[in-house]
Amino acid sequence: MGHKHTKSEILAGALASAFDGGLSQLTYGRVAKRLGVHDRIVVYYFPSKEDLVGEVLLALGAQLQQTLAAAFRSPAADHLALLRAAWPVLAHPDADAVFALFFEAMGLAAAGRDPYRELVPLLVEAWIGWVAEFIDGPADRRRTEAETAIAVVDGLLLLRQLAGPEAAERAARTLDA
Repeated sequence: MGHKHTKSEILAGALASAFDGGLSQLTYGRVAKRLGVHDRIVVYYFPSKEDLVGEVLLALGAQLQQTLAAAFRSPAADHLALLRAAWPVLAHPDADAVFALFFEAMGLAAAGRDPYRELVPLLVEAWIGWVAEFIDGPADRRRTEAETAIAVVDGLLLLRQLAGPEAAERAARTLDA
């Protein structure tokens, strides 16, 4: 007798649970309740909390990359050109929930909470590598430009989360100056 749900369905339920209650409230029990299954089914596919959180964070990153794919059609000259292309996509309300979870993960990592303390730096490193692919130039320059782009966009998006879209838009307009 097989399970009623696949690993991808359990992961989708875990991601939805994280969007509903935040990463700090992500538990086997919450995911199982959401899907109407016993929590042992969730544990079967994700044997540790680190496995569950890691897969949710990867799914979150994949969602963001898919969103940005439209903005990153060709390599940018530098971080400013990349930011100009990405900001209209990132500033859309549909991206707010993804970044709220990402910032929560960063806060949990900064506070030393496991498994975020180990997982989030890996996610950030992967994000830097991915963004660097969309910048022209030698590898060391692309990495530096990607780090700068991520630092600026995270600042703008955090401002958007905390001070509102208008404040972030005013700050983002300086990218065109």
